[in-house]
Amino acid sequence: MTDANPTQTAAQTDRATTTEALSIDATAQLCADVADNVGRVIVGHEAEIEHVVTALLARGHVLLDDVPGVGKTMLARSIAKSVDCTFRRVQFTPDLLPSDITGVNVFNQKDREFEFQPGPVFANIVLGDEINRAPPKTQSAMLEAMEEEQVTVDGTTRDLPQPFTVIATQNAIEPDRTYELPFAEVDRFMKKLSLGYPDPAEESEMLARTVGHHPIESLEPVTDIETLRRAREAVSQIAVKEPVRDYATRLAGYTRNHARLGVSPRGTIALLRAAQARAVLDGREYVIPDDLQYEAPVVMSHRIKTSSSSNSNSSSGSGSNENDRHRDGAAIVSDALERVPVE
Repeated sequence: MTDANPTQTAAQTDRATTTEALSIDATAQLCADVADNVGRVIVGHEAEIEHVVTALLARGHVLLDDVPGVGKTMLARSIAKSVDCTFRRVQFTPDLLPSDITGVNVFNQKDREFEFQPGPVFANIVLGDEINRAPPKTQSAMLEAMEEEQVTVDGTTRDLPQPFTVIATQNAIEPDRTYELPFAEVDRFMKKLSLGYPDPAEESEMLARTVGHHPIESLEPVTDIETLRRAREAVSQIAVKEPVRDYATRLAGYTRNHARLGVSPRGTIALLRAAQARAVLDGREYVIPDDLQYEAPVVMSHRIKTSSSSNSNSSSGSGSNENDRHRDGAAIVSDALERVPVE
């Protein structure tokens, strides 16, 4: 794995190259290999590891939200080290500037002209550590990168390397020392996950692994960037037929009618992409409603705003009611899965 900054030309070449898709079986095996490799570092949390791997293949970003010390950063680092690709880490702090992320134009005295110095966002996998410690102006530097896979500095737009994935961690406590993430940024994360504390047996095993050298120090890649591109292409080709698309639309519509702010069309797209990756894990070339139901809680819940949510100043939806406004997004998604029929 390297920390080299890829150039704009390399990124553009990546986008222009036609990628041959892996087979379904090979893509499923890649997922298993990466998950098993991460499992050498992270004890337990098999479902969360699988969610991150599938998001990586589904062209999504992941937000890990939990209390400090439960392994959020270690999980992100383990995923990155399992793929032989460019990886950069950004430690978000109150004094971090947007240019510290995107890059800056520097005047070259020798050539008498400005040259662009890429920031850490120019990598295949970017770890944003404690992303909510930076002020909103700095967080907004990630919006264009996460949605359009490009950054604009001083009027010039540069493509990011492909694939490009952000895995961010968020400090769930110390509200007086953190900033609330803009909803536009939260909506750009395909999945929001929480690890939680390990059970006693898992914690004992974790201690046994880390009392000497930490296992991440010896973790080696199990795949490379070209294979990852081919796996992503395989996932993108999974069939999503009209009845499944209609079901996803009805689920999103339910959240819009029962919350102040429901799941956006971007969220519905994310749900279908995540379901495509889930289908690959089961060796299928098509998505079924079960795939949507499995992915919906981690894809949709954080996109819903009610009066009990942290962003209570969201504009009111026309179909919401008082009872729904006092429930959280996870409860509304659970109700949607229970009440919206599969047709």
